Amino acid sequence: MNDILFFNKMLTPKIITFVYWILLFSAVIGGIGSMFSGVGGFSFSGFLMGIFIAAAGAVGARIWCELLIVLFKMNEALQEMRSK
Repeated sequence: MNDILFFNKMLTPKIITFVYWILLFSAVIGGIGSMFSGVGGFSFSGFLMGIFIAAAGAVGARIWCELLIVLFKMNEALQEMRSK
């Protein structure tokens, strides 16, 4: 607890991991919703658009979260270098 209170250990990477799973779930649900929505019911173009939304959302969420995690990994590496 002392490490967290004095910022020796970062809490945000754990939160970013949780946010990633929420974004991934949202992308898949949004893609499935887009696959089967439409005025006339099921359409092939809507199905393809849903697959694209799910895939692009999953990849986009992963890239965004990885970029944020890289900042914290750099901080950890700098902390190790400083302690040596």
